Amino acid sequence: MHSHQQVSKTEFKAKALEFFRQVEATGEPIVVTDHGKPALEIRPYRAIDRDPLAVLRGSVVRFDDPLSPIGEDFWEAAQ
Repeated sequence: MHSHQQVSKTEFKAKALEFFRQVEATGEPIVVTDHGKPALEIRPYRAIDRDPLAVLRGSVVRFDDPLSPIGEDFWEAAQ
């Protein structure tokens, strides 16, 4: 993994349009840091051209009896 350009929130605030143009021109993301730690990533938008069902595959929890009440412990874990 190569390192992305990093800028502080303060620097980003001062030069946001410049950074937006840079990301659009180069396609390379910029990481915005907060107190030296990565907080946000600014990157070009890319539409995902995938089958919507493929995106959801594996994301649904299986219930043998979907109409039965769930236990309180399970509810807490799901939040």
